[in-house]
Amino acid sequence: MHNYVQRGENLTVAAPYAVTSGAGVLLGAIFGVAAEDAASGATVDIATFGVFTLPKATGALSVGDALFWDNTAKVVTKTATGNTRIGVAVETAASADATAAVRLNGSF
Repeated sequence: MHNYVQRGENLTVAAPYAVTSGAGVLLGAIFGVAAEDAASGATVDIATFGVFTLPKATGALSVGDALFWDNTAKVVTKTATGNTRIGVAVETAASADATAAVRLNGSF
């Protein structure tokens, strides 16, 4: 195929804000996890597929719960309104847990 570009599991994008390695990055409707630190506007590689531990909002999670990215608080949440769907929970998490294991769905 002459028109094939790449698998798309990792993308190089301009960081929409300063990010650290392992942080969530939302650029338009693309969500990924930063592979390295980057200043706002600098290029950063992001992973758009896989399972990652990400910071989460208060609230319990069950395996299979749909998860969304709250780009204001920079956390995973079950609240869909105003947020971008990024994947599903792959482990249970108690309400007070600070992180969640998320399987990214390649949001875009």
